[in-house]
Amino acid sequence: MSQIHPVLHILCGKIASGKSTLAHRLKRQDSAVLIAEDDWLSTLFPGEISSGADYLRCTARLRAAIAPHIVDLLNARVSVVLDFAANTVQQREWMRSLLDHTDAAHQLHVLDVPDEVCLARLRTRNAQGDHPFAASEEQFHHFSKHFALPRPQEGFNIVFHTAADEESPK
Repeated sequence: MSQIHPVLHILCGKIASGKSTLAHRLKRQDSAVLIAEDDWLSTLFPGEISSGADYLRCTARLRAAIAPHIVDLLNARVSVVLDFAANTVQQREWMRSLLDHTDAAHQLHVLDVPDEVCLARLRTRNAQGDHPFAASEEQFHHFSKHFALPRPQEGFNIVFHTAADEESPK
């Protein structure tokens, strides 16, 4: 698992854009440790997240607890796929702060997927019932209002992915 130069993979994309699918692929490709926010939140805060304010409260607690572990993994030369939303400047600032304590490389994976594709995937995911959170279309639109693509001045190494990338065979 140890690597010469570890990578922190960061994911930016709307709900149901394919972040978790990409995260699993990156984990396999890079022999990385996958840390998935939804899994941790659903385990640590079952039934406590029903609003945006609840999410912000719970994710702040999770981030504070897990940040030193992520830094330790990167400093131990282990790549990490961070399946947390990097959808706002503030979220990305937290991720940047992790990198500030390591010499790890990074890639900010931006999933450029149209809303209608995300909503169709969300409906399918909700019908299957195997995702830790069943976001409503209303929640999708609410969270999408806060979505901000990364800007060059944020200083990330950006890798763009489209819906076609996710659907093509690997």
